[in-house]
Amino acid sequence: MMISPEKKEILENIGLIALDLDKTLLTSAGLTENSKECLEEAIRRGYQVVVATGRPFSALPAGVFDINGLDYVICSNGAHIIDLSTGYYLYSDYLSEEASIWCRDRLKALGYHIEVFSGGKAYTDKERYEKCRNGVGVVEGAAYVVRTRIPVDDIWEVWNSHLGEIENINIIFEDQEDKKRVWEELKSCESIGFTVTSSTSYNLEIGGENTSKANALSQLSSISGIPLERVMSFGDSPNDMAMIMESGFGVAVDNALPEVKEVSDYVTASNEDEGVAKAIRLLLFKEDTI
Repeated sequence: MMISPEKKEILENIGLIALDLDKTLLTSAGLTENSKECLEEAIRRGYQVVVATGRPFSALPAGVFDINGLDYVICSNGAHIIDLSTGYYLYSDYLSEEASIWCRDRLKALGYHIEVFSGGKAYTDKERYEKCRNGVGVVEGAAYVVRTRIPVDDIWEVWNSHLGEIENINIIFEDQEDKKRVWEELKSCESIGFTVTSSTSYNLEIGGENTSKANALSQLSSISGIPLERVMSFGDSPNDMAMIMESGFGVAVDNALPEVKEVSDYVTASNEDEGVAKAIRLLLFKEDTI
């Protein structure tokens, strides 16, 4: 893939590497040793490495905490920036109570399974959790749900008890036409004070009015002193697109959706083929010619 002279110049000045996790950095088996070593080498070379994920903090895989020198994580699609050395939340963006109430009432009427993220934890209704745990029906991501979700009897009660501290709402679909229809409806209502995006083929995610990985990176720029034009970001899904577009250099993995590839400056190998590590070694370490 050809890289313009302007983008090659940007590559010479990259200071921060922002990484989506699922289907970008992680393979189906998790974080590989080769990718971990590559990221640690990048940190030793002076690059700051930041994880930028849709997962809540409690759902981060153990391998992330094993990356020596990793200082910050962006969680819940940009709702939080967390300093790993202290555990402090350096930045947070929640749904306003007004937006939260509107979304609650609309989603309750629609009747889809939802998950509520608050306090770095993810809650799901017990019915869906049990289906995932017992392998009832075809539930995509079932093992991940069982590992990372807290089952509750009444998800709406959880929503009400965290009304002003909701960082993300995950809506689960079994039918793509349903997802498309609801996405269009919610997008048309974002002026109420929320954002809607997607990270998998079967979900929509609602966040606060300013919640996005791109906005969190902008906030982190103020903390780290590294402007967005010196950021290289990696992703695969719609919730990565703004981050990729607003970074100085955006990279899509080969398994990314077509629209993500279209807005990227470079397409690397797939997540299963360790595309993140390959791009870093090629484009930043210059272990081969561009």
